[in-house]
Amino acid sequence: MKHNYFFTGFPGFISHQLIKELLKKDDCADKIYLLVLPHQVMKAEEDIKSIQESLAGSAIQFEVVQGDITKTHLDILPQPNVKLRTEITHVFHLAAIYDLAVDEKAAQLVNVRGTENVNDWVKGLVQLERYVYFSTAYVAGTREGVLYENELVKPSSFKNHYERTKYDAEVSVDRLKSEGVPVTIIRPGIVKGHSKTGETVKFDGPYFILNFLDRLSFLPFNPYIGSKTDSVVNLVPIDYIIQATAYLALYKEGIGKTYHLTDPEPSTATEIYELFVNELFKRNPRGMIPMGVSNLFLSIKPVRTYLGIEKEAMEYFTWKGRFDCSAAQADLAGSGIVCPRFRDGVPAMVEFYLKHKHEQNYQISIK
Repeated sequence: MKHNYFFTGFPGFISHQLIKELLKKDDCADKIYLLVLPHQVMKAEEDIKSIQESLAGSAIQFEVVQGDITKTHLDILPQPNVKLRTEITHVFHLAAIYDLAVDEKAAQLVNVRGTENVNDWVKGLVQLERYVYFSTAYVAGTREGVLYENELVKPSSFKNHYERTKYDAEVSVDRLKSEGVPVTIIRPGIVKGHSKTGETVKFDGPYFILNFLDRLSFLPFNPYIGSKTDSVVNLVPIDYIIQATAYLALYKEGIGKTYHLTDPEPSTATEIYELFVNELFKRNPRGMIPMGVSNLFLSIKPVRTYLGIEKEAMEYFTWKGRFDCSAAQADLAGSGIVCPRFRDGVPAMVEFYLKHKHEQNYQISIK
């Protein structure tokens, strides 16, 4: 049977890379439908052309479908909607607001209401073989200790609106499992650039630390931020996320499962900081700025803007949670897909950062 794919979250770095990977793996792929906001159609068409050029000789068809996940029926016109309901076999829902500093109203509308609308739409697809939902490992909120893939437990609190709304969205998708919808939920860790090339499209997450170090490069030494810690930060390269997702989306036994696409051996926050300082300045950190002092300074907007760092990101460097990824590792066994060690990708990551740090399209607007 031919596979007809439907993507939300296009154009986007992850969706772009994932489509290319799927088309390499899936000999049954026939057509790709892309739900695109009206004001992004031109950018989407440029991205499609780029994908087609990278897959020279491929007969895969692409079709842009104008719509909006925050609207009923995804705001797709009736005639194309009827066609899609009878043709689509695989849905990838990636559209979301990925911003730790997002305001509650926007996050609720896109991440929660948008996902509920996609869920309702998916239930009407008569040929559906798989519904892949991109969640986040950080639906765990402030829960600590070992966190398992088969758990979806509401924590006592969340670190930000992003986490809370992604949790609520995942709950709505998870319910579909009991309704017979062939769901696979992907929970990535904190996504970083390609492990070998360093390529990324925005400097957030761990890149905030690179911004911080770069903006303070005039200092004679680099102090630790807070005391040395055994808190781990689960940073995962985009190439692992893409390869693993494409494989698990086509893996028959993946139906009904939730996967942590996380580093099974993550580095501690202290190790990450030391690796960055060493790669940037060829020296080790010394001295220490108390975390309370750092948080105080980061409460001041001009300071955050100058340093290029969101205050919300700092909590991830002191949090005490660890993700178990046994299900993902078991189902990826034999595929040759493994998570690269973080330290091995640091040189490429820093090199890419230094090359593009002055380009504003990579930098996040600090709130």
